[in-house]
Amino acid sequence: MQKKINHTTLPILAIGALGGTVSMRKVQPGAGITQTVTGEALLEGIEHLHEGLELRIETLCLVPSASLDFGLLLEVLIWAQEQVKLGVIGIVITQGTDTLEESAFFLDLLWNSDVPLVLTGAMRASDQPGADGPANLLDASWVALEPQSRKRGVLVVMNNQIHQALHVRKRSSMALNAFHSPLFGPVGVMIEHRACYLRKACARTVLPMPRSTHHKVALLPVSLSADTALLEHILALGYDALVISAFGVGHVSIEWADLIDQITTEIPVLVATRTGSGSTAEASYGFLGSETDLIDRGAVMCGFLCPHKARILIWLLIGSGHGREVGKHLQRLGYKASEA
Repeated sequence: MQKKINHTTLPILAIGALGGTVSMRKVQPGAGITQTVTGEALLEGIEHLHEGLELRIETLCLVPSASLDFGLLLEVLIWAQEQVKLGVIGIVITQGTDTLEESAFFLDLLWNSDVPLVLTGAMRASDQPGADGPANLLDASWVALEPQSRKRGVLVVMNNQIHQALHVRKRSSMALNAFHSPLFGPVGVMIEHRACYLRKACARTVLPMPRSTHHKVALLPVSLSADTALLEHILALGYDALVISAFGVGHVSIEWADLIDQITTEIPVLVATRTGSGSTAEASYGFLGSETDLIDRGAVMCGFLCPHKARILIWLLIGSGHGREVGKHLQRLGYKASEA
């Protein structure tokens, strides 16, 4: 089948819509908002974005981001890679903000193109007063078209700020300024429809595409006086790796430490901090259940990587046959404190 040759001289921007609050509005009075706005409809009213551009808009799905999964994100990745082959100079993905930081990190680990891939969404529905979706979509489009955005991997644009996928976190459930990059700050800001970067682009390491996708990674949070019932059954439940969302710099109770000792002989165990900011330690504390104790028992400290993103990293590594090399990858990808 012969490919159609595109003779346009205009730069091409591709936009893929996945749903989320940016696509939601009330259908019935008194009811909650639901996803009804297609990708094409999102661009209505953003007239000056069309000037001097060829826009390719596709509604890939319309789901709340809590219902996205790794399989669907792999399909989105393949779609974005195809857009690059068709000559686009930038790509924007709209989705819900509930899992925006995780989707961005997942795609960033696999995005092997210099073309900017930018994710955005909204904190307010499209029919709410002060809806932020149009402004975020417009900013994300400018970022995707900016030459300085190339070779930066996947970026998140929200509330006039540009964030790296690695560092961005949703820190508020409803505020317009919900997204932050703790410790590191945004990598850039929007000024008069222009992306102004605060740091230079850094060299990136991209993981291979997973060959298998049916493996499971558990994420268990610690809490004061937490029981061990779930931990005791991790192996029997068939999980292929375990991420612990630990206290402070990477601590658990003595009871949890004893079970982790057994689990590490069978599957990788990663320990990340639950605090929301900062790194795990490796040589500060020496009590049972401390980071040094857990390292001695075979666990891997995640450094600056948060628990949710650590789960994504180990899932992708297991899928490509490198699950037991996660410590090496954490160092090589720059997530450890010593490499930051």
